[in-house]
Amino acid sequence: MSGKATVTTRQVFSIAGPAMLANLTTPLLGVVATACIGRLDDPALLGGVAMASVVFDCVFWLFGFLRMGTVAFTAQALGAGDAEEIRATLLRAILIAAAIGVLLIAAQSLVGIAIFAAMGGSEAVTAAARQYFAIRMWSAPLALGNYVLLGWFVGQARARIALALQILINLVNIMLTAWLVLGMAMGIAGAAIAAVLAETAGFAAGAALAWRSLGRRLDIGFERVFDRARLMHMLSVNRDILIRTAALIGAFLVFTAQGARAGDTVLAANAVLNNFLLVSAFFLDGIANAAEQICGRTYGQRDRDGFLTATRLVILWAALFALAVTMVFLLSGPTLIAAMTPTPAIQRVAQDYLVFVVIAPLVGCFAFAYDGIFIGATWARDMRNLMLASFAIFLAAWAALSGFGNTGLWTALLVFYVARGGLQALRYPALLRRSFGDGKASPATAPL
Repeated sequence: MSGKATVTTRQVFSIAGPAMLANLTTPLLGVVATACIGRLDDPALLGGVAMASVVFDCVFWLFGFLRMGTVAFTAQALGAGDAEEIRATLLRAILIAAAIGVLLIAAQSLVGIAIFAAMGGSEAVTAAARQYFAIRMWSAPLALGNYVLLGWFVGQARARIALALQILINLVNIMLTAWLVLGMAMGIAGAAIAAVLAETAGFAAGAALAWRSLGRRLDIGFERVFDRARLMHMLSVNRDILIRTAALIGAFLVFTAQGARAGDTVLAANAVLNNFLLVSAFFLDGIANAAEQICGRTYGQRDRDGFLTATRLVILWAALFALAVTMVFLLSGPTLIAAMTPTPAIQRVAQDYLVFVVIAPLVGCFAFAYDGIFIGATWARDMRNLMLASFAIFLAAWAALSGFGNTGLWTALLVFYVARGGLQALRYPALLRRSFGDGKASPATAPL
């Protein structure tokens, strides 16, 4: 298990491919939920489920460290040939996910009051959102547990299992939403219950597969699971990833809020263009997933050459996918905008700013690639600090460019992308030396 092996493009795509497919299934959830609730012909219900869905996206995204950290620790244990630590990583992460999930349920009233007051929806929309929120929050331990299971399988380079679980969760959610909302006339409560049951089904299936892969026995002592040094290291890494993710969410919240101040048409146009960013993220995040696993495994093996090869390959393929996505946006942008909104005014504004989403993948691909590399090597503290610095640069750029309106806002976002990838690239050589020592090869000069 611990023997060094050549890192290849095939290995990258054995993980990136399933991750991309899983990402592409995710938008179907929003489409189906919107379609089902929309047929009830109650704008307040539609607005409520949309508002609550944004809340859950942000809350659960904040705890994405449960997936990312689990990938890294599992891959490092795999590379080190430590089967016991692979088991211990799963149990530690599941316990952390369960604790966070229970705390979220306990604090849901306070969390809901604070969030919905800040969002400022109408009374009817907020009431519908609160109903959805109160039900779906019960899925928190299961949803976070699914993050752990998905990360654990990806960390072992078993991305197809992770893909199957993600598809299962999405399909169950889609079918139950249609049945409960329309067939059983349960309204917004039906959509929330469908989400809870889908997470339950995913966790049950994932736990069963994990149990089977472990030979139907845990075979690990209490002392190893709660080893103080390992547990504190996991908590420390997870804390740093959480802070990094909070800064990332903060940047996009600032972007959305400032766009809203420019008027409804600009806000709607930015929302349309944001779909372009999401599509590019689906592909680039798949490459980042591959980086997390392969860099984690080679790091665990103490294989400097393998780590360097993994770094070069994920950066290369991230750049190539970014170029491909950019070409699609460049050639099909106006057509895609027209398909997403029938309103001429919104179409015109979106097309005026299309150039920014055409450029975004090219300047943002390095941020995705280095995120995966840093997570795989558990360079979480540096990633946290660099993200905070990038967020500060974003705010400074927006302050300097605010006089240019929406053009300045989009420019600041591109500056944010460049800062993220650029700062990590500058920090990478020092972290490489710290982790592996000096070597003859240089990541900047070694051939692709």
